[in-house]
Amino acid sequence: MIPRGMSAATLSVPVFASALMSLASLSDLTCHAHLRVAVLVVGDADSLTLAGIMQPLRCAARLLPPGRLEVTRYAPGQAMPAAHLALLVADDAEPAGTPAELTQLLVSLRQSPCWGAVGSAVLWLARVGALDGVRCAVPWHLYGEAAELAAQVILTPHLYELDGARATCCGGAASIDFALTLLTTWFGAALSAQVQEALCIDRVRGPEERQRQALQARFGALQPKLSEAVTLMEANLEEPLSTDELASLVGLSRRQLDRLFKQHLDSVPSRYYLELRLQRARQLLRESHHSIVQVGLMCGFASGSHFSTAYGALFRLTPRQERQRKLKPAGL
Repeated sequence: MIPRGMSAATLSVPVFASALMSLASLSDLTCHAHLRVAVLVVGDADSLTLAGIMQPLRCAARLLPPGRLEVTRYAPGQAMPAAHLALLVADDAEPAGTPAELTQLLVSLRQSPCWGAVGSAVLWLARVGALDGVRCAVPWHLYGEAAELAAQVILTPHLYELDGARATCCGGAASIDFALTLLTTWFGAALSAQVQEALCIDRVRGPEERQRQALQARFGALQPKLSEAVTLMEANLEEPLSTDELASLVGLSRRQLDRLFKQHLDSVPSRYYLELRLQRARQLLRESHHSIVQVGLMCGFASGSHFSTAYGALFRLTPRQERQRKLKPAGL
């Protein structure tokens, strides 16, 4: 594994002397006529995590004009030139390799302006300080090991995170959603839909969706009341329960429930519940043919104006604009 004593400074590399390094986020990559993605694979070359990344990207490359998207896989020890996006992919929590070999992996990664990790590799980068201050999607089964990093890294229970020029994904089947979201960001929803159809993928889960086991993995038997409250919220999106009702159902006072949410989720029950409902609304707007009014009702909003205001406050666009984005043609 990456030695815990290795500092971030050990992994620093000179700034890559290229216009590429001026990029501030993954969305900036849309300006490139020839987009290069490098995937550095450590461990099992046949894993679901790796296939979930490679197959959608390679399918898109075939659908796009020649040269528009280049996706190349590398193994440790291979020369990996700078790409627009470089991803370190691994499923093993305790990888083999000497400190020098592991350091070289990250040196190769940092040649690119946008980079990140998928699967257990997210934890590797976090441990050496490469993701300090960055929102990171750590695989749920590694939450126990990642807890010690909470002061430096912004750990989230989401499937993936796109934070500026850094990208992280929990791996497994979520890699497919992650890859399709990258394609939508770069080439538009129409191309992403073509890839979905070609790969027989029913829907794409958004970055705001949570690893379903993450909450239980983080708190488990230590906070069963918190897990129970969130489960009740998820089961009652159309007719939301009041905070007092939730507290009563899980056998706590309202003050005790508020304290649990604040301590462990940095939120209050009402806010957390509202975001769950809005996340469900976003999914329905993107993937269903229900009217905007119907979507609002299905997610517990009796007033269209309340739905629109709450949606805009969280996602920075209205439900109507979200629906229009779904219909927007790809900029090929």
